[in-house]
Amino acid sequence: MLFFKQFIKSCSCMIIACVIITFMTVLSHANDSNDSNVSVLYGQIEGAITPAQVSFIEDLALEARDDEHDLILLRLDTPGGLTSSMRDIVKILMKSPIPICIWVGPDGSHAASAGTFIVAASDVSAMAPGTTIGAASPVLSSGDDLPTTMNTKIKNDLISLITSIAKKRGRNIKWYADAVDKSVTIDAQGAATLNVVDFIAVSAEDFLEQLGARGATIDGKRVKFSKEGYSLAPFDAGFSYSVLSWLLNPQVAYLLLVAGIIGLFFEILNPGAILPGVLGGFSLVTALYAMSILPTNAVGLLLLVFGAVLFILEAFITSYGLLSVAAIISLFIGSKALFRGDEVDQIPLGTILGTVFSFSLFAALVIYLVAKAHTRKPGVGMQSMAGLEGKVLLIDSNKLKVRVRGEIWNAIAEEGADLDVGSKVRVISSEGLTLTVINIS
Repeated sequence: MLFFKQFIKSCSCMIIACVIITFMTVLSHANDSNDSNVSVLYGQIEGAITPAQVSFIEDLALEARDDEHDLILLRLDTPGGLTSSMRDIVKILMKSPIPICIWVGPDGSHAASAGTFIVAASDVSAMAPGTTIGAASPVLSSGDDLPTTMNTKIKNDLISLITSIAKKRGRNIKWYADAVDKSVTIDAQGAATLNVVDFIAVSAEDFLEQLGARGATIDGKRVKFSKEGYSLAPFDAGFSYSVLSWLLNPQVAYLLLVAGIIGLFFEILNPGAILPGVLGGFSLVTALYAMSILPTNAVGLLLLVFGAVLFILEAFITSYGLLSVAAIISLFIGSKALFRGDEVDQIPLGTILGTVFSFSLFAALVIYLVAKAHTRKPGVGMQSMAGLEGKVLLIDSNKLKVRVRGEIWNAIAEEGADLDVGSKVRVISSEGLTLTVINIS
């Protein structure tokens, strides 16, 4: 009898356990549905993180919401960028109601400095083989280490930010803190192993296939989807983003600056040309706008302006080329020092040499033409009469009539000149419409 009671009790426990397991399975399947039509909006960011990229991600998130996309996939390849822009992007990623996924790719790409924070803030992250992430320590815009006190304050602030992000996203807090504190970097394999990113994906399609198999949280539900269960829509950033991204390219900003200096340089040496001054002013203002956003070194900018001033002085001061040499040196050093640190791509040496050489050649040509114009005799007006030869037609007391250049002029003889009708004379000066002549016959 006792055995029978124990048997009944065991069976009851098994039945209850089966019911619980069945209920949990049903509940799990209810929250882990298979959606065969997941809409993904796909965007790409390359280059330094600037306000242009902030605007891009804002527009990306807005279109995803308006067009009712389920996921956002963002391909990232960046050397870093402006801390202020990075913070703005992190806010967008953390607040977005639509999951924003980051894929660092393709092979050879990296998510350095500010890019590390962006990857940490993503809902789902992956890296392509041959990519790297890290090196997020703060530095001066010149690339040098920060002063001790400032370095401690800024570094602690950034460590606090990135660890809070990593904690919320369930990622490796210690590694992300070391990326800021010790500037460590890691490759894709190591990042996936240490839970720095979620997995490795060789392409955007591979990313979505793996994500579909793992499941993505969409509208509070865990959704799995197959290879055929998603649609990928490319995001068109539009003309304004293209222009802003182009303008915030350091090489473009540099060339616009030089073009502006050349235009104003030409206008100063040739007043009234108008067009060079207008184009130069527009280029200069546009370049200065870009440089107000980019990490620009004021010393480099001043050296470029100083070089242009030296070229202008060369046109009015006899320096036997010394001012030109100093101007070329100033332009070269200013170009090298124009942008600071590793937040943006530096200007290639070939671009600097070509620009400085072209500017110097143009300046030398303009200076030569200006100097030649200053030494040339006037070609119009009464001053152009000096040096011309003519013939005396009439002598009346001290007044003469002479033929010069086929025209009859009133003239007076230079004091002491002995003139007769028919004498050949040379004009030495003029006053009003009266010439002063001397005898050359």
